[in-house]
Amino acid sequence: MALRWRIAALVAAAACAVAAAVGVLVHQFSRDRELSQAREAARVTLDRAAVTYARTGEVQGSGAALDAPGLPGGLRELVADGRRGTEFTSGSAGPSMWAARPAGDGVLSVRVDLTTTMRDIGALDASIVVAGLITTAVVLPLGVLTAGRMSRRLRTAAGTARRIAAGDLDARIAAGPRPRDEIADISTAVDSMAGALQKRLLGEQRFTADVAHELRTPLMGLVTAAELLPEGEAAGYVRDRVRVLSTLVEELLEISRLDAGAEHADLSPCPVGALARDVVARAGLDAKVLAAGEDENEATVRTDSRRLERVLTNLVVNAHRHGRAPVEISVSDDGRTVTVRDHGPGYPATLLDDGPQRFRTGARERGTGHGLGLTIALGQAHVIGATLTFANAPDGGALATLRLP
Repeated sequence: MALRWRIAALVAAAACAVAAAVGVLVHQFSRDRELSQAREAARVTLDRAAVTYARTGEVQGSGAALDAPGLPGGLRELVADGRRGTEFTSGSAGPSMWAARPAGDGVLSVRVDLTTTMRDIGALDASIVVAGLITTAVVLPLGVLTAGRMSRRLRTAAGTARRIAAGDLDARIAAGPRPRDEIADISTAVDSMAGALQKRLLGEQRFTADVAHELRTPLMGLVTAAELLPEGEAAGYVRDRVRVLSTLVEELLEISRLDAGAEHADLSPCPVGALARDVVARAGLDAKVLAAGEDENEATVRTDSRRLERVLTNLVVNAHRHGRAPVEISVSDDGRTVTVRDHGPGYPATLLDDGPQRFRTGARERGTGHGLGLTIALGQAHVIGATLTFANAPDGGALATLRLP
């Protein structure tokens, strides 16, 4: 149940409980007061009748009766013991207050009819019930309105927090200052957290970009110097390491551009199946492409072919580097879904839970590397509006699925 309706139900329950408690208290107080007054009136009438009876031996006109047939049995026994008392009854004769005392060999009693009094108390009870219903009907909409405002503010805060978690670090709740308002305090705390997180991430992104740019110039000199080395085993090793370092710097620069939002897609019709075959051929890796049709008969998708090629290249290279053959690329009939699968140990649990992480390759058995390939593939997929997901196939192996818009 939504918070709004929980609060509304609580308000309604509280209003009903208050109305019921007030009704019970008023009913009990009114009843006790009326019975007390009736008891006192019966006693006064009985005492006067007793004086008259003692003086004249008659009770006619005194409001009392001698040995009344309807006298309650308990009161009759009390008088038989030589005592006096009162008793309330609600028998067939209607609600009555009785008072009795000994009078010679008989019982002198007074009966006060309370039918009208009890009817008035019943009418009061009905009025209290109506008043309670009216109060609940008035209070409930106000409670729903107040709860709705609170619920909307909380939903706004939750939605903004989800946007921040999804990467929109510019999202803010922007709640105005309200003293002694816990929801405003939460909103302000979320905005402060988002601001601090954004500042830290921007600092890290600037640091990455600055490092990559600073490394680029000396790296170019290193590449040139490596090419001038005389041929030999040591020279080949140096050139290989220089190429790895150059690739790392270029990938860092690419990530910095993706982080800064400086990359934009250049859309044009692209035959995805043919592009997948070109990726395999250029990479020089063994992979099987499963696509419907051939060349001109293949489905085309409007996308950025250069960025799509980058994504598929990184997925295929990652499959060969960390998985096992055979590596398969499957293209759907409409060309909008591409899957890259290997038959190795599969993606580690941390990647499936949190997505690709920079400079993290997962488990040791997945090989070595700096862990930027899948990060770049995910970033470039986002630029072209595609969705890239990672999973493990039921019968083993890593499975990357790219869904184009």
